[in-house]
Amino acid sequence: MSKITTFLMFEGKAEEAMNFYVSLFDQSEIVSIARYGPNEPGAEGSVIQATFTLNGQPFMCIDSFVKHAFTFTPSISLYVNCETEEELDRLYQQLSQDGAVLMPLDAYPFSKKYGWVTDRFGVSWQLNLV
Repeated sequence: MSKITTFLMFEGKAEEAMNFYVSLFDQSEIVSIARYGPNEPGAEGSVIQATFTLNGQPFMCIDSFVKHAFTFTPSISLYVNCETEEELDRLYQQLSQDGAVLMPLDAYPFSKKYGWVTDRFGVSWQLNLV
């Protein structure tokens, strides 16, 4: 059966974003990075394609050398079930720093504690206490 992997497109911030995300979650690592070389269409050293894991879940990303009129949108987000309130609070604080709060940490009818943020790279995260 085909495997489905979340793919994130950045414009020059892929490696910085990967390093940040990997630092936040246990069992996470950058698995591979292919970079643009001299005389290739992307900025030399930027990411052609990379693979990383967050808590064992695989992701892929690139640095697009094409400028687009779009970026990430909250209509697609990464949903994280946190096992402890401390984990939820830590992720909320770190992911929202230099980003935006879409829904503040609070109790909601669907969750005893939940928050929704966009990080400094524009990626949307929903954080839920289970």
